[in-house]
Amino acid sequence: MEELKQTNPRRDFLGTIAASAAALGIASIGSPLHLAAEPKSPFNYADDADAWFNKINGKKHKIVFDVVEPGDPFIMPFAWSKVFILTNGATGTAEKDTGVVVILRHAGIPFAFDSPVWEKYKFGEMFKVNDPKTKAPSVRNPLWKPATGDYVMPGFGNLDIGVNQLQDNGVMFCVCNAAMTVYSAVAAGMMNMNADDVKKEWTAGLLPGVQIVPSGVWAVGRAQEHGCAYCYAG
Repeated sequence: MEELKQTNPRRDFLGTIAASAAALGIASIGSPLHLAAEPKSPFNYADDADAWFNKINGKKHKIVFDVVEPGDPFIMPFAWSKVFILTNGATGTAEKDTGVVVILRHAGIPFAFDSPVWEKYKFGEMFKVNDPKTKAPSVRNPLWKPATGDYVMPGFGNLDIGVNQLQDNGVMFCVCNAAMTVYSAVAAGMMNMNADDVKKEWTAGLLPGVQIVPSGVWAVGRAQEHGCAYCYAG
């Protein structure tokens, strides 16, 4: 398995936000949702995300992985999703009877986006994610359509843990709209761009099948209301 040498990615990323806020003349980011004098609410989301959670009803064993930052190494929430399915299969539960929800929120959101967004907005640098092949800050989503052999676990061999591969196994992915709003606004300020335009570009760059939810904590609650056991996967 590729081991990434990351240190305190959440703290480093929040430091980036703080520095950006200072550069933009923001007096305080004690409440990071107040990035403008009269901010638009990042919680306004018209799609019926509640209905999306109905897809996990009827599953025998259900779990939600709460991903708040890339982690060290960043592959673990995705590997755990695969292991949950494999070990349930080994103990008699068919894949169709397992329900897995992965919530990408806070600094865990970059894995919801396609590679052009990673490259343009330097997500590898922003979120402290190194490419397992180049060992440099990633300019691609390393968990979208990985090649065979990219991720190997001792004793298990090759792990098919790309977002697309896990989706084929029935894993459901969602991303926090509030975090998208905050971080796209910070990125816009750092790049002298319009925040609304950046948010729209990030939304258009979501991977197929990834559901936007009003907030990650909202999704954590909904998943548990639908019977999912909770697993912190930061």
